[in-house]
Amino acid sequence: MAASSLRRGAQSAASSLSSASAEVTRAVLNLPHTYSEYVSSNPSSVSSVESSIRSLTYLLPGVRFHDTEIAAESVNTFVQLLSIYHDHLLKKRAAFVASSPALTRAYKTKQLQAKPSLHAKYTSYWSTSSTLYSKIATFLRVAEYVQLLCEMVARRQGGERGRWRIVVIIETFKATCRLLLMRLTNARSLVSPPMPERQDFAPPEPEQPDEEFSEDELKMVDENEPFSSKHVLRDNGVPTPPLSDSGKLPQISVSDPFSMPRTGVTLPTLPASDSVTSYLLSHVLTADDVKPAYQLLRQLANLQTQAAEVLYIIRPLVYAVLMQRIARTYGYEGTKWKKNWTPWLVGFGMEYVARQLAKSGRIGPGDGFSSDLEREESKKRNVEMTWWMMRGAFYENVTRRYVQGVKHGVTKVPIVGPLVAGIVEDYDILWGDYHFATSTL
Repeated sequence: MAASSLRRGAQSAASSLSSASAEVTRAVLNLPHTYSEYVSSNPSSVSSVESSIRSLTYLLPGVRFHDTEIAAESVNTFVQLLSIYHDHLLKKRAAFVASSPALTRAYKTKQLQAKPSLHAKYTSYWSTSSTLYSKIATFLRVAEYVQLLCEMVARRQGGERGRWRIVVIIETFKATCRLLLMRLTNARSLVSPPMPERQDFAPPEPEQPDEEFSEDELKMVDENEPFSSKHVLRDNGVPTPPLSDSGKLPQISVSDPFSMPRTGVTLPTLPASDSVTSYLLSHVLTADDVKPAYQLLRQLANLQTQAAEVLYIIRPLVYAVLMQRIARTYGYEGTKWKKNWTPWLVGFGMEYVARQLAKSGRIGPGDGFSSDLEREESKKRNVEMTWWMMRGAFYENVTRRYVQGVKHGVTKVPIVGPLVAGIVEDYDILWGDYHFATSTL
């Protein structure tokens, strides 16, 4: 009897372990599907988590602790690469929702969605019409996300020689990708980023239907008795306020919330007139909205504008090659080679000449731009030119002294001063020692 009891106990334990193992295996196998379903159904939550992690890594850029900069950049790179996978999942969900009218109605929000941006319209066209464009743009994004981490690892393993070798290789790859994108778009200027951004294609989260009363409250109403608010409000009904002595309702202020006299429901305040105007303008179709997507950026028809775009694309590569040669000339030792003005002047001059050639090559009414997308990209490039103050000889000879002044100035602030000074010092080292820390292309 004892032996049979032990045998049955062992068999039941083995059966339990087998079923538990099967459940764990099933859960592990379903984990990718479960994860993809969560990302597709909660795009705003996923974006918030990604932004929070990136914000944390921004506070750990420096070298106060061993391998801190590599660890922080590794986390940031992982989040950036994971965001590419999230974008892939959200694009699939958006395409699936768009293919079904029933799902489209289910995912439709109460407020009208603003029209898609011109950038999203243009990049979506090329991404869907050319598979090669989509692949090259994805490779370019991956290179931009991993470039700083690769530079840090190369500097740790191979010193300055290994670092500049990796920098030149990555810049060559990026310039090749951009030239191919320019060729695939029939000699059009590049947009940054070359792929649609998440807010332009992420499907809206389905809203829950509004329920004015709960099921329990509705059950309290007798089927044969007409509906009365007393059943729902019970003894806490809202009395109707008396009218004023003049027999009119009290004065109502547009800026203050208004309570309904009978139900007590508080109405929201009316938006300001400028808010209404901006909301309506965001839904009005313009000339750019009715244009075909590929016409949002015109072709670079003459050699002048094409040369300007090519100069803009290869400028980072030329700058990196010159920096590598200057560093090799000085033997990769000390900091004197960083203060050499030749690479900085050549790189900045190439970008400035490219901007001037593009500006003089524009033909059209007004400022010469054919669409708002062209104007936005031009403004973006103008802003990105200010990063030359944080690069190479200009940073070493001019900007760094101001950064050092800020660091010494905030040190005197009690409590938060030393923390802020440490972060400024970390970024000072990051901007001065790494090429891709100030890269904009």
